[in-house]
Amino acid sequence: MHRRKFLTTFGAAAASALFSKPVAARGPSAVRSVVIVGAGWAGLSAAYELQKAGIDVTILEARDRVGGIIWALRGGDKVSHIGEEEQQVGFSCSNYLNAGAGRIPSHHDHILGYARELGVSLEVLVNESRGNLLLRTRAGGRTDQIRLRQAANDLRGHLSALLESALRTGGLDRTLPPAVRSRLSEFLRLYGDLSADSRFLGTTRSGYARMPGATVAEQPAPVEPLTLDSLLADVQLTTLLYEEDILMQPTMLQPVGGMDRLPLALAGRLRNPVRLHADVQEIRRQGDGVRIVYRNMATERFETVEADHAVITAPLPVLRKARHDFSRAVARAIAEANYSDAVKVAFESIPFWERQQIYGGNSYVDGDTGVIWYPSGSFQSPRQVLVAAYGWDDLGSRLAALPLGERIETARRVIERMHPGHGKDLEKPVVVNWRRVPYSEGAWIEWGATGNDPKSAIALNEGDGPFSFAGSYLSAYSGHWQEGAVLSARRVVERLTVKSGKT
Repeated sequence: MHRRKFLTTFGAAAASALFSKPVAARGPSAVRSVVIVGAGWAGLSAAYELQKAGIDVTILEARDRVGGIIWALRGGDKVSHIGEEEQQVGFSCSNYLNAGAGRIPSHHDHILGYARELGVSLEVLVNESRGNLLLRTRAGGRTDQIRLRQAANDLRGHLSALLESALRTGGLDRTLPPAVRSRLSEFLRLYGDLSADSRFLGTTRSGYARMPGATVAEQPAPVEPLTLDSLLADVQLTTLLYEEDILMQPTMLQPVGGMDRLPLALAGRLRNPVRLHADVQEIRRQGDGVRIVYRNMATERFETVEADHAVITAPLPVLRKARHDFSRAVARAIAEANYSDAVKVAFESIPFWERQQIYGGNSYVDGDTGVIWYPSGSFQSPRQVLVAAYGWDDLGSRLAALPLGERIETARRVIERMHPGHGKDLEKPVVVNWRRVPYSEGAWIEWGATGNDPKSAIALNEGDGPFSFAGSYLSAYSGHWQEGAVLSARRVVERLTVKSGKT
């Protein structure tokens, strides 16, 4: 399973210097009005903060909603993809799918701060559970499932026993002093749950073969341990490191009722409502300011907005379609950007997984569908929304290449393999293929990947006269996280408020 890159070709320090360094104010001219292209997190938060500074703000958004990649689908919604048939969401009342961003780490202070300021209620999202499953393909194509807790704890036991053996046989005598060897040996026996003679014979941490009973005589027994070679032969073993990533560590959070609660609340605080259905056609300089022409898709009329400055937050694959007079470096950065694929296939279903003691988190599949993502917000409800397949980057590209119906059946087959007998329980399918979502045309960008020269990020972050650019893709988060969009937007706001003398 491929993991999204947190920091791509840059180390943490280099990325911080590249993306987060404040931009010096350029000249004394006052900025009294700003037009923002795009009403995702970057556009909305920029508008909100500029409004606080007393600057007049107009936001143009081509979609019929705010939020950008923050998109919650509910019963009655329609899903349109470029070149594919329209889908009608048939979920029951109160059920929803976070089609895009789906989680908030506990250290993303700007997003959590907005939730607090806007009064948006949050709940815990179970991002990882050791009770979930790892699907393995064995010799001859046979599949089986093991619990993540068994993979994690059996591996820990075997590695602890190996290191303890090295300690006992003098393999580390020249590396560690006696006192450290003694303390390490004591720790390893606890860490790996080793026997008195320092062997790994299995552990109830990995699960029960026999459950605890009603009397003291009915003690539990551990599952039979997996061998080290069978564990290491599994290509999925690295999924055990998933929640070690600081971006995936608990506690994770989500807004109650859908991720779009946050951008909707923020849009509701703006003095000037977002102009929806505004498909931008031209972005040009006019004197010291800007002139933007857009097609009002509700009236089919062309309208114009003029302002002192423009903050452009639209995805680059969409932006490249507009006529503009950007500098050569900026135009090249926009033209060459290559966004990644991401596909989600979801169903409404009875929660059969809960009968297998699965509540939230992911199970991992060794095929073309990435992960199964179980819901966290509606435990033990009679009907819930299950993300049966979520693939991104290479996995996402393979899913995206399939016809719509085949994506659905591929996801159903995966559930049948992981949860035999339950493929038939999946109803009301919805597919979101971000490559074909209008006004997105991709999920995020990986700087340093094919066609994505990191120098392009530098050019866009520097801005271009009366044009500034903002978005999570310009932050060190490389487009994956909502926090990055807010950081990027605030960087632009700081620059503009310094220019206007309103700091």
